[in-house]
Amino acid sequence: MLKEFLINIASLRNETYEFQFHIDKMFFENFGKELVQDGNLDVHLSLIKHEGFLETTFKIKGSVKLICDRSLDEFDYPLDLNNPVIFKFAEEAEEISEEVIHLRRDADTLNAGQYIYDMIGSALPMKRLHPKFEQENDENGDGKIIYSSATKDEDTIDPRWEKLKKLK
Repeated sequence: MLKEFLINIASLRNETYEFQFHIDKMFFENFGKELVQDGNLDVHLSLIKHEGFLETTFKIKGSVKLICDRSLDEFDYPLDLNNPVIFKFAEEAEEISEEVIHLRRDADTLNAGQYIYDMIGSALPMKRLHPKFEQENDENGDGKIIYSSATKDEDTIDPRWEKLKKLK
């Protein structure tokens, strides 16, 4: 766990705070290299502490290095995220949604690094294709995949249906 991403929320007064973080290879090594091995991102975290909750906005901008699923070439994938999250104090810690998270009332720190890592992970594409394959992937330009098959003659009726028509 990287200490620079731990925010001591117990000592904060009810006002606005700004935090700046830089994400690089060491960050991904600490949180796990399953999603991303390297990156160069800047994070601006705006935090407003209220009596019973924290109102935050994570602005993440930069790029991560991904491996192409097709060619296994490394490429830079740009990210520009703006994620608001409300942290409410409750009896038990639980994630209600991507925008609302419950923290234990006795929590004295917020691990911003874990939330940043999760936001980066959820912004990555399922299919990771190098930009040189983008034209191939979307030939029609509309994002639709068209499958073709041999069509039967419209006038030919399946003999089973023909027998059922006689039952009428």
